Amino acid sequence: MNPKLKDWRGQRIWIIGASSGIGAELARMLMTLGAKLALSARHLEALQRVAIGNAETMVLPFDITQSREVLAARDTILAKWEGIDLVLIVAGTYQKMRAEDFNLATAKQLVDTNLNGPLNCLDAVLPVLLAQGKGGLGIVASIAGLSGLPQALIYGPTKAALINLCESLYLDLRPHGIGVYLINPGFVATPLTAQNDFAMPALISAETAAKEIIRGIERGDFHIHFPRRFTNWLRLLRLLPYRLYFWLIHKGTGL
Repeated sequence: MNPKLKDWRGQRIWIIGASSGIGAELARMLMTLGAKLALSARHLEALQRVAIGNAETMVLPFDITQSREVLAARDTILAKWEGIDLVLIVAGTYQKMRAEDFNLATAKQLVDTNLNGPLNCLDAVLPVLLAQGKGGLGIVASIAGLSGLPQALIYGPTKAALINLCESLYLDLRPHGIGVYLINPGFVATPLTAQNDFAMPALISAETAAKEIIRGIERGDFHIHFPRRFTNWLRLLRLLPYRLYFWLIHKGTGL
């Protein structure tokens, strides 16, 4: 559904959310494949640790919720590269929440980081990609965005919005020659999932997740989801009648 990518060498890639987890592993792997990278996240020191040993990698810290900071980083990249081949929006946060524990401040924070943050990034990069008439845009959502799940009261809806956003972006950007990649991981071992106090089926490492994303982009996939032994079951569950869906989720999670 997107053009295949056979060679990463010289590709100008901006990874937003590169300080830890999947984003950091993506950066390390793409550096070894010869890509030119710009790395962004909130924490400068963490980004510098990821980029260590690669003097050409740009480190551009910012808060994704602050539009002016995102735009300033974009301008710095364009001043050096004069274009961008691929933008990967990996940044996001997670806080488990159920209706009994609803907290408005936490809910707004999740929405601001997980949804408004990517919108700030789109504001910065869409004009660039459209002017070029080429390039790609990948957004990390979550398989949790496919349907309602316990403990994902606000997290799930923010990821559902990103899934819908990517689908619309694909329809709009394909005629312009711009690739769109919807990335839906299952459970990945990161600092965010470390707070979970329940069994996480088919848990994989951030390194494995990064490999799956790279392979998916190389194949030209629109929907990159993994591990499929888990994500395909959730894709199937969303097709069931609600009465059966709710019963299976309760039975499977005990929640």
